[in-house]
Amino acid sequence: MADAPRDYKKEYREYQGKPEQIKHRSSRNHARLMMKKKYGKKKIAGKDIDHKDGNPMRSTYKNLAITSVHYNRAKH
Repeated sequence: MADAPRDYKKEYREYQGKPEQIKHRSSRNHARLMMKKKYGKKKIAGKDIDHKDGNPMRSTYKNLAITSVHYNRAKH
């Protein structure tokens, strides 16, 4: 039996569009941009940027690391 299609508008309205989530997404994007500027686009291609302490709001170079997608998503 097939699952119902995702309702992306509902997801955005109920979760992703909340001010707190917008703030966290902005912080994650900022961290990725910082690492891209420091190491270059090729070095981070296909990788995740890990916040070592788990706090996406703390984007300092000491708190960031380039990791594999599998490691970063399994870690937290």
